[in-house]
Amino acid sequence: MGMTITEKILAKHAGKESVKPGELINAKIDLVMCHDVTTTPAIDMLEKAGMDKVFDPDKVVITPDHFVPNKDIKSAEMVARIRRWAKKHKIKNFYDIGRHGVCHAILPEQGHVIPGTTIVAGDSHTCTHGALGAFSTGVGSTDIAATLATGELWFKVPETIKFVIDGKLPKGVYSKDIILTIIRDIGVDGALYKAMEFTGSTISDLSVEARMTITNMAIEAGGKSGIIEPDEKTLEYVKSRSKEKFEVIRSDEDANYIETKEYDASKLEPIVAFPDLPSNGKTMSEIEKMEDINVDQAYLGSCTNGRIEDLRIAAEILKGNKVKEGTRMIVVPATTDIWNQAMKEGLFDIFTKAGATISTPTCGACLGGHMGILAEGEKCITSTNRNFVGRMGSPKSKVYLASPAIVAASAIEGKIADPRRYLK
Repeated sequence: MGMTITEKILAKHAGKESVKPGELINAKIDLVMCHDVTTTPAIDMLEKAGMDKVFDPDKVVITPDHFVPNKDIKSAEMVARIRRWAKKHKIKNFYDIGRHGVCHAILPEQGHVIPGTTIVAGDSHTCTHGALGAFSTGVGSTDIAATLATGELWFKVPETIKFVIDGKLPKGVYSKDIILTIIRDIGVDGALYKAMEFTGSTISDLSVEARMTITNMAIEAGGKSGIIEPDEKTLEYVKSRSKEKFEVIRSDEDANYIETKEYDASKLEPIVAFPDLPSNGKTMSEIEKMEDINVDQAYLGSCTNGRIEDLRIAAEILKGNKVKEGTRMIVVPATTDIWNQAMKEGLFDIFTKAGATISTPTCGACLGGHMGILAEGEKCITSTNRNFVGRMGSPKSKVYLASPAIVAASAIEGKIADPRRYLK
């Protein structure tokens, strides 16, 4: 019996010929990503244990992003401590203010993610990097501490669900609609501790950036990881950013999947995940039969949909239009490079003329941290990935997840709106 791409990567890093689902292994880690929230507890653990060391400074990337720019004294002291720790251990890959960004956008952008590798971070959406054919998963601060000290971590080899998406996406339907449809189908625990492998002609047609949106939200179905086999688009993307050598790993034809689910992309619609779960999806056909859902805030950004492609999609819809009075729109490019590119392309002019405001890169509002907090009773349409109770502010606010196109159209109309009427 052959192996899946996930099993092959884990077997290689465990020094084994093969592995099977359920097997406990100890795997070497190629990259550890640290951000501002979960890194300080890891530092505490290492210092208390007398193990204040880093296995390889060149394999650690630090990206303060959740409360950056620092929102208060506590967050400032937290990042200041990480800066001192990074300097002490000679960690050069530190993305501080001025060249900063949301961690899961800046890692692939700056060439830190390559196929066939293992990546861990103290953040649940680390599964994003599987879009480039890596095994990438979020872990807790304790595991981050262990990995920083040893360069290794134990895993239970996950079973794999294969998602085959074929066909041409209709106008106004994007990768965010694909993953929200899948999560609605299988539920928030439908892939619990499983690898979600995405394939098919639709996936092949997507840009690398669009693929990242899909793998980013694997965790919202309970997945241990999301992954897409590398193809020519992947290799072009990686080679333009990294000089590191890597091995392209693909699933065997006779690999064993616990389940295979198939989707016809041509039948998909724009979809919105209603409060308070990413699985609570409603298609535009269903929404049009409801009473209008007015929105107080439209938020475009995050590790899910804050890339240049996402900003371009929203700008196409917003051009020549205005944000509805009574609705505020916040645009947050995911990294400094994306911010600069958007400005160069004139996207900022479109956003500001429409009445939106533009932020420096930050995770801020996505996790209810700062720079876009919701008040009691407010509703937000957002391109982020999670809409649990209180996720973006007051526990009595409501969060609706959608594509950048829906976010833009909804900002114009002041209510959840179909983007297709704004597209040529």
